[in-house]
Amino acid sequence: MTLALKADHYDAIVGGGSVSGLLTAREMSSRGLKVLVLEEDHEIGTPEHCGGVVSQKALESLGIIPRLKTVDNEIKSAIIRSRNSSFDINSENQRVIVIDRRSFDKEIALQAQKNGAEINTRSSIISVSFEENQFRVKIQGGKVFGSKFFVDARGVGSLVNKGKRNIIPSGQFEVYAPWITKDTIEVIFDSDLYPGFFAWIIPTGEGKGKVGIAGKNINPNLSIERFLESRGKPYSIVRKIYAPIWISGYVKPFFSAKTVIVGDAAGQTKPTTAGGIFTGGMGGIYAGRAISKYILDGDDSSALDQYENDWLTRFGSEFDKLLLFRRILERLDNRALDKIFSDISKNTLEKISSTGDFDFHSFALKRFMNTRMTINLMHTLMGNEYRKIVKDLSKI
Repeated sequence: MTLALKADHYDAIVGGGSVSGLLTAREMSSRGLKVLVLEEDHEIGTPEHCGGVVSQKALESLGIIPRLKTVDNEIKSAIIRSRNSSFDINSENQRVIVIDRRSFDKEIALQAQKNGAEINTRSSIISVSFEENQFRVKIQGGKVFGSKFFVDARGVGSLVNKGKRNIIPSGQFEVYAPWITKDTIEVIFDSDLYPGFFAWIIPTGEGKGKVGIAGKNINPNLSIERFLESRGKPYSIVRKIYAPIWISGYVKPFFSAKTVIVGDAAGQTKPTTAGGIFTGGMGGIYAGRAISKYILDGDDSSALDQYENDWLTRFGSEFDKLLLFRRILERLDNRALDKIFSDISKNTLEKISSTGDFDFHSFALKRFMNTRMTINLMHTLMGNEYRKIVKDLSKI
């Protein structure tokens, strides 16, 4: 077991109080280890960056049964649009819900706190150093904490600090508008307006929801304002949030010299949608278990390898496939998108609706792309590069 620690010394300090960091803390504290979470914002769950769309199956894997007030909405269908075409997907079999991220994050924080984890808000980390076989974490105001491990769960900002540049701007407004349908998500592709990504409407109830846009080299505020105008009045904006997103896949290594990286900071967000509640959350769980095993089994170095191995076994292949689809998406203009969307058959949509998996959607994407018209179009646009992609997709 871990040795007795000084008041301000911990087995692990977690930088960042989002889903992945809190789940790391929950797993470690449940095993009797001393953990401190340092969150820079004034409360856990704020600001609410993501759309909050997740499957109930994913939440079960994370060990969470959300309280009634945490669930904003249930999703029954999705409309996917290009400029001049669209198709519908029935998602009832996939048990998709929209959660209130502020409430959801607080729910995980409560789990961790009940296990013994300490959580400090308004604790912006100024520096992290490793001295005399321990981390020294200094926060704004000058206080210093010591720990055996440092867990970096500080999001996309950590990737920026490492010099990563494949980051795109995004924004999301909370909106009241009569054209928001309670149980239907909308995803809108336009290679001119949202290059490399898309716009979205995520309903949180009848006539209210989250309207967002991301894309390369866009102004999110201006883009969303124009999108709202195109949908027509009346509408009311009640909240605006801006945050960069990472869509270039996982970033290894997940740990180095007792610094463990989880969630967005490790690129554990889907390359196609930037969603990371499930994938990043499982990163936190695997990391917390691996660190615990390392400490409790007497500095077993193989234990830390298990975190990366477990995550890659579950998600690595899926992310690799999604990156291939991203490469295709980034080459499509609006004319190509219209052709592909109009070529999707009713039979394909029925198969996706009945057998698709919200958490592993490479299966659905392959079905979308696997038509004769699409294959010919992609070959024309991408030449020899597409041959390699087709070969890789054949392994899905």
